Amino acid sequence: MTRYDNWKNTVPGSQLLLGLVLLVMPWAAGFAAEQMAAWTAWITGAAIAVFAIVAMVGYATAGTWANLVLGAWAIAAPWLLGFAAIASAMWSHVAIGALVALSAAAGLWSEHQSSPRVHA
Repeated sequence: MTRYDNWKNTVPGSQLLLGLVLLVMPWAAGFAAEQMAAWTAWITGAAIAVFAIVAMVGYATAGTWANLVLGAWAIAAPWLLGFAAIASAMWSHVAIGALVALSAAAGLWSEHQSSPRVHA
């Protein structure tokens, strides 16, 4: 088993877990009554989980790229959608978004590093 094979299994699994965590954060962190923040967490968390599953079933590159974008979105959403003043919502989005984006970047880097080299 190569280093990439390890990452190929670990990255989507961690992204699935993080997506589910973001999905439940409105209830866990107490911002479910804040519609914009809660709906953003629910939709973004569900999308991260779905793309993690996509990556697990054979479309690793596409699912990982999508989660890189979704992680960046989760980081920026509190300011773009105007709920940065709700500390629990803002920090939930930023922390989980950063972890998703970092894991996606690591997965893409690992995939690039393990590409077969053709020597002439």
